[in-house]
Amino acid sequence: MPEQRETEHMRLAEAALFVSGRAMGVDEIAKVLGVASMGYVKRMMDNLMHDYEKGASALTLVNIGDKYALAVKAEYAGKVSELAGAPEISKSALRILAYIGRNEPIMQNSIVKAFGTSTYDHIKELSEKEFITAQRKGRTKRIETTQKFREYFNM
Repeated sequence: MPEQRETEHMRLAEAALFVSGRAMGVDEIAKVLGVASMGYVKRMMDNLMHDYEKGASALTLVNIGDKYALAVKAEYAGKVSELAGAPEISKSALRILAYIGRNEPIMQNSIVKAFGTSTYDHIKELSEKEFITAQRKGRTKRIETTQKFREYFNM
C-alpha cells in the first residue's frame, strides 16, 4: 500500500510540474500532495527523476538548486525550441543576462557597479521571466541563471 501511495504522489507531482510550467520547490510540491515530510517529498522526487532517466521519454526531470522542473531532453530541445514562444527580453536586460551567465553566481551589487542603477529593473524583468533566480544575501542578492536560461540558449 505505501508503494501505491508513493506512485500516486509521483503522478500528482509530475502533473503539478507540467501544469505549472516552472520549477517548484519541495515545499510547494508537499503542499500539492498534502504531506508534511519534506524528506519524503525529496526522496520521492529523486525516485521520479530516476524513472525519467531510465525511461524512453523526450522529457526529463531536472533538479535546479532546491527546485524541480520538467524539461525537454537536450537532444530534442533544439528541434522544438521554436515552438515554445520566445519571451521578449529587452536589449539591455539581455546584455545583463549575458554578463550574469558568464560570471555566475554573482552578487547584484557587482552588476549594479558594472551597469548602473537601471540594473534593478532589468534583474526584476529577468527574474519575472524566470531566466535568473535572486536570493537575498545580507543587503544584496546572489544572482544565478536558471534551467530555463540554459534551455532557451541551448547550453
